[in-house]
Amino acid sequence: MKILSAWLREFLPAISADDRQLADDLTLRGIAVEGVFNVDGGSLYEMDITTNRVDAMNHYGIAREAATIYNVALKPLSATLPKAIAAKPYPVKIDAPELCGRFTAQVIRNVKIGQSTGKLAEKFAQLEQKPIFNAVDASNYVLLGMGHPTHAFDLDKLEGGIVVRRANKGEKLKLLDGTERVLEADDLVVADEKKAVALAGVMGGWDTMITAETKNILVEAAWFDQASIRRSSRRHGLHTDASHRFERGADFNAAPLANALVCELILAACGGELHGEMVDVVIAEAAKKTANRAAVSLSVAEVRRHLGATVDGKGIAAEIIEQYLTALGCSLQPTGDGAYAVTLPSWRLDLEREIDLIEEIARVYGYNRFANTFPAFAGAVQELPWEPKHAAVRRKLQALGFNEAVSSTFCSAEEATNFSGGGVPMGNPLSEEAGMLRPSLLPGMITMLEYNLNRDIADVALYESGTVFSGSTAHVSERQMICLGTTGAASATALSSADNALFYEMKGAVELLASIFTHSQLSFTAQSPAWLEPGRGAQVSVDGVAIGWFGQLSGAEAQRRKLKQAVYLCELDLQKLYALPLRQPVSREVSRFPAVERDFSFFFADSIHWEKISGAVASLGIAEMSSPQPIEIFRDAKGKSVPAGEYSLLLRVVFQSPERTLRDEEISTWCGQIVTALTALGGRMRA
Repeated sequence: MKILSAWLREFLPAISADDRQLADDLTLRGIAVEGVFNVDGGSLYEMDITTNRVDAMNHYGIAREAATIYNVALKPLSATLPKAIAAKPYPVKIDAPELCGRFTAQVIRNVKIGQSTGKLAEKFAQLEQKPIFNAVDASNYVLLGMGHPTHAFDLDKLEGGIVVRRANKGEKLKLLDGTERVLEADDLVVADEKKAVALAGVMGGWDTMITAETKNILVEAAWFDQASIRRSSRRHGLHTDASHRFERGADFNAAPLANALVCELILAACGGELHGEMVDVVIAEAAKKTANRAAVSLSVAEVRRHLGATVDGKGIAAEIIEQYLTALGCSLQPTGDGAYAVTLPSWRLDLEREIDLIEEIARVYGYNRFANTFPAFAGAVQELPWEPKHAAVRRKLQALGFNEAVSSTFCSAEEATNFSGGGVPMGNPLSEEAGMLRPSLLPGMITMLEYNLNRDIADVALYESGTVFSGSTAHVSERQMICLGTTGAASATALSSADNALFYEMKGAVELLASIFTHSQLSFTAQSPAWLEPGRGAQVSVDGVAIGWFGQLSGAEAQRRKLKQAVYLCELDLQKLYALPLRQPVSREVSRFPAVERDFSFFFADSIHWEKISGAVASLGIAEMSSPQPIEIFRDAKGKSVPAGEYSLLLRVVFQSPERTLRDEEISTWCGQIVTALTALGGRMRA
């Protein structure tokens, strides 16, 4: 927004700082001046006011900040109005007291509408504000000057008194921008006894606007509920100067003064006379929540504790606290023991707690004037109990070629249903695509893989560890999960074709992750949730406890996302995995004695999985034998060399002793035991 330094100085007759110094000091206090430009009579400030500081979105509000910084007097705002001609008060009724807390109205008759001249026209030109008519410009001038929106109606076009009410669903209203809006029952309107004449807090109506023929005016200034104005503004796609301020919290007590200031300007520019006293309808409940909020307790000791030492070594004194808060509009009542009951100003709805007041004191004092000190700390940094396990998992995955990634904590309702059967809805979602707390890491992982594929990155391997959510909005449960995702080309091996290589690479990654922990058995069950392709997925269990799934993304989901190559995913429950102790590495001296390899070639039925085979061999308890390894798996689709429903397995076992050279009869005995164990599983030796 644009601010004139000369206008600020009208409110600060005692200020001595030049325009550049004033800009710098305001910026250091959070009222950012982003540019200073020379204009006739002073400077034009280009300012960036944060959304919580609606009180500073005008010249008087910024002048109040400057008065606080420099400890100079701030000229009070007041209006000098002539005595009104006796008349019956203009009828005003508030039918939606929960949305309109205050409404003021003043009648001015016999005005002459024309173009603005003099001081007002000059300031508008410097601010690049478009003039309209003198009566309308008066309203805009007050908005720029003291920050409260007002509106002027053509009194002769109003039918009966003012009624502030909710709109009727389907009711139509033509606004000042020439567009006709179809209203909802949630919209708040200013109406007369026959029709709506303004979308409250957003924009006035076309039918009652000020024109060159206007003779009589009704000036209105009100206070409207923030949420109501925000909803109407968003619903109708309108963002006006008025809505910008009302939806951020206007000053409840400013309406009568703003109305009087507008009337003063209209009388000076347009002539005319006041008819009747100003009508001021106040809703007590709204006043209690805004202008008459309960006092906040503030302790000098707490101020000093939070803010610490100052550069001069003196710290923040009680006198400084009183000076700053009083200048900002607070009233302080000492309550003993260095404490105050602070009555908050009606224009600072962003102040709610003691810490807000402490922040204001620090801001005005200047953050640059506090000493650079480290916060007090006793004890030592404590590592989370599961951190060593998490670090081991990360190291293992990075060694396997997976890159760590981070996705959004939110997902759509459709994704939550597809991957977990539902999630926790957000109370105020950013968008429909981010309306749920994620119940799974899978939606984010697929989105990241999709992002890479759409940018011609064909080979991708990612992992993400993070929190997933379940339960309801009232009670949310969290747990830690890890998700792996990979896609791209993979080479065929002796045990798998190129089409299956990524599946077994993912399976191998799961096995290696499990190998970090101490457990008795890792098993895979041929089951597939809905998000996995049938027959291309498995459930992962450790010591009989299911910890997750892995496999190929279902064709339906891949088609919905327009993925042209197979994607493999895995999701594991880290909390269940971290319940296991880390496996402690053990080193052994390399044997000086020769190793002996023996191969076993068997036919097995397809129902006999590797888990059973390796378990049967390991159960023999041969200390000199290393773990068996599958060297080749072969199937014959025609059923000639290998019968249908079976596969051929070439199994290799290595025997070696760390203490002696093995004898042939020992090895023969062990080989016989292995053949017996494999035959007991239903295997047949190949000829």
